[in-house]
Amino acid sequence: MDPTTIVRLAEIIVPICAILALLYALYLSRVVMRAPEGNETMIRISGSIRKGANAFLRRQYKGVALFFIAMFAVLLVLSLVGGGDSALLNPYVPFAFITGGFFSGLSGFIGMKIATAANARTAWAANESLNKGLRIAFSAGAVMGFVVVGLGLFDLSIWYLLLKYVFMTGLSGDAQIHAISSAMLTFGMGASSMALFARVGGGIFTKAADVGADLVGKVEAGIPEDDPRNPAVIADNVGDNVGDVAGMGADLYESYVGSVVATMALAVAAGFGFQGAIVPMLMAGIGMVSSIIGTFFIKSGEQASQKVLLAALRKGTYIAAGLIAVLAYPIIHFALATTENGVTVYHDGAYFAVLSGLLAGVLIGFFTEYFTSDTYKPTQKLAGTTATGPATTIIGGIALGMRSTAIPVIIVGVSVIASYLASGGSFAIEGGQLVGFNQGLYGIGISAVGMLATLGITLATDAYGPVADNAGGIAEMSGLGEHVRERTDALDSLGNTTAATGKGFAIGSAALTALALIASYTDEITNLVEKTKSTFQFNLSITNPAVLVGLFIGGMLPFVFAAMTMEAVGRAAQKIVVEVRRQFKEIKGLLKGEPGVEADYATCVDICTRSAQREMIAPALMAIIAPIAVGLLLGPNGVVGLLAGALVTGFVLAIMMANSGGAWDNAKKYIEGGALGGKGSEAHKAAVVGDTVGDPFKDTSGPSINILIKLLSMVSIVFGGLVLAAHLI
Repeated sequence: MDPTTIVRLAEIIVPICAILALLYALYLSRVVMRAPEGNETMIRISGSIRKGANAFLRRQYKGVALFFIAMFAVLLVLSLVGGGDSALLNPYVPFAFITGGFFSGLSGFIGMKIATAANARTAWAANESLNKGLRIAFSAGAVMGFVVVGLGLFDLSIWYLLLKYVFMTGLSGDAQIHAISSAMLTFGMGASSMALFARVGGGIFTKAADVGADLVGKVEAGIPEDDPRNPAVIADNVGDNVGDVAGMGADLYESYVGSVVATMALAVAAGFGFQGAIVPMLMAGIGMVSSIIGTFFIKSGEQASQKVLLAALRKGTYIAAGLIAVLAYPIIHFALATTENGVTVYHDGAYFAVLSGLLAGVLIGFFTEYFTSDTYKPTQKLAGTTATGPATTIIGGIALGMRSTAIPVIIVGVSVIASYLASGGSFAIEGGQLVGFNQGLYGIGISAVGMLATLGITLATDAYGPVADNAGGIAEMSGLGEHVRERTDALDSLGNTTAATGKGFAIGSAALTALALIASYTDEITNLVEKTKSTFQFNLSITNPAVLVGLFIGGMLPFVFAAMTMEAVGRAAQKIVVEVRRQFKEIKGLLKGEPGVEADYATCVDICTRSAQREMIAPALMAIIAPIAVGLLLGPNGVVGLLAGALVTGFVLAIMMANSGGAWDNAKKYIEGGALGGKGSEAHKAAVVGDTVGDPFKDTSGPSINILIKLLSMVSIVFGGLVLAAHLI
């Protein structure tokens, strides 16, 4: 089969796979909605959570819309400056930016809608059996997963087809695919911008409510988690949805599209042209089909142990990964075949790059689970530190997070080297350049696509967690039987582990994607230099002051970003603490649970909403302004240093924070299960303090950093023309 035919077939298959994923998500949403919602109390509580989540997202999207309008205007001006081929930006870039942001936000919104509809249904299903509760919660999470991959690939497909067959018909060959990939990279910038706002805003909301509810409710008043007497309990449940569903959905959406468009951009430099560009889209397509098949293997018995439930979720993920491993070979073998001197050459080495990415994703997920699940020694050992108070609990959690960074870094490092070498890269130097360098970089990009190919089912196991968490809260507030709470607690504890695993997976894929984006940036600048006849030359030696200063600035950014987001959670949480104390003091009979006395939940929801909207602005703007400012001052060499520094420190810091937070949370759950005196013991109080510290670690700052390192790269690529034309050094 000739290359042109393969490309044409792929252009048909890829949109079909995207539509199939969206149809499957629609089917699953109908399965969820057909399940009974429970009694009147459950319906009322679920409605309050849904109302709060909708109100937050409406306010957030209004604010973010203003940002997108302003950025659209800036990008439009840059696309007009100089005119024609001399313009600083491709004329389609502003529109790609808008659509990227729109679909990123839409995927999170749809996921949140189904999650808030599934919480009471999961609790009611758990009343009947553990397996039914798992199926409803997982189906809701799967809607999120397949909406993200379906919308992402569908929008990429439409842009690709429009640019190739409508807007850029005057170009051909490598010139056309390079122009297409450059425009589509801005699609990724829009998705990353939306993801950062969603992650940071949602993370501030959810953790402000969670921290405030725990500090006053559990620690001071000594009432159980999710007790209806706590005024912040509804805000806490709302936060699970706007942060861990809508935020996570937007986050992984931009990882997904970012890895695809970065690899498409690298295909040209590697000499693969349209064939190489279509491979990551095909890989994403078969990943969707494999993930759909994998979901049918997820079910459990009635044994409510972490081991059984984890095995149920793992089975589906491993089956999906195995199917991709089988189907990827014929795609790589035929689609990347090139003709050299009349002889067909097959670049099958790229297949091993795909396997490398798949294996790295599975291993990172496993070791994240090892460090955060209470079925393994690290978290059990952390729980033991609570016997001597909160201080040793916090020391132990931070140490655990720091230690947990070693294995993921080694895994990603081995995956990068293996992918580079397998795809034709070499460390031999010829003519001043590494032999096969561009082919090796393409392999790293394909590795990232391979890691994210199972995203449909991986994200389903992640988004399932907040649904189970909400279900437990509703079961507690509506007074369902102890057996229901036991089942929802088992599902919730599993959700903590799968959420931590999902964050590790997202961070690992972000590292590979960001590395591919750095390569795309250097390639984009090189092409702009040729196009504009600029005299600029890359000098990426560590001894170049511009590179060194860029490294320092980039290495600092994740820490400052994390500090800003944690302080934002702290300020918002302080307001919730004050409000909850006020209500306990002023609403007579509330703390005693007297009949007819109800907390003012709406005020806490409003405080979290207003705080999140205000606090998310500064961190998001820093991510956009920093690479432009460094570029204008230090030039493209300084930007590469910034991107490399942010990638290295951001990757490690994100893993450390996510794993520390996850371990603190599950150490608390481990004690609540009966260890070390159980609920109400001194050990439990210390564990609650540790969990409170870990909340912004794992649900605000940590997962937001992986968006930061990709957004820095995306912004750098989009504004590369401006930096090249106007840098000082």
